[in-house]
Amino acid sequence: MTYPNHPRAVVLVHDQDPILARRDIGTLDAELRTRGFQLDVHSFDHSPDVAPPTLSDAQVLVVMGSPDAAYDDTLTWLAPEIAYVQDAIDARVPILGVCFGGQLLARVLGGTVRKSEHPEYGFVEVDTSDPELIAEGPWMEFHGDTFTAPPQATVIALNAAAQQAFVCGPHLGLQFHPEIDLDTYDAWAAAWDRDGVEHGVDVDEIRRDIADAELAARARCSALLDAFLARSSAVPR
Repeated sequence: MTYPNHPRAVVLVHDQDPILARRDIGTLDAELRTRGFQLDVHSFDHSPDVAPPTLSDAQVLVVMGSPDAAYDDTLTWLAPEIAYVQDAIDARVPILGVCFGGQLLARVLGGTVRKSEHPEYGFVEVDTSDPELIAEGPWMEFHGDTFTAPPQATVIALNAAAQQAFVCGPHLGLQFHPEIDLDTYDAWAAAWDRDGVEHGVDVDEIRRDIADAELAARARCSALLDAFLARSSAVPR
């Protein structure tokens, strides 16, 4: 699927290191560009004094993952990002929220985010009521927090650990990482090493699983993105 006239996708990334943050876009970077999108990448985290991109002519807003919590209001950059996401909702710009991004989207729309009793790390299957949009997987998970979808949303994927995806108007919130590839995972690992973070799981085994599944994961991400773009464009704005 191609999109004419060079549509613009705003992508919000999160890390104090701009290079690591940019790598977190993963396969969504190439997938969006292949469909003709120009990427306008911004971080409220590492560039708090830089004005965010205008939303007036944006076709989509993508909010990526973060090591921080979407409920941690001590983060100085979180309130401006919440306000920006609300502005996008008010402007009817379709939002794709990935992991932290899905949690933040849920929060802004009136849902909740909390520490999870069942953190998920690695590839998992999910139950889906909308397989054309969210296939059963396996999908990459790496989260210690979880969302409860807003009351006006429709949960379309879940498993025993958490709600995994919801739709609300033109917006799609995900708990998992469709964008995963080795470079993305290695960027995460570099940040963990820098910050002294340990997750209590075998990160090397997960890396091997990603290497084995990278091509299939890329194909699932591509299909999910096409379905999201097709459906969000059909929702009146």
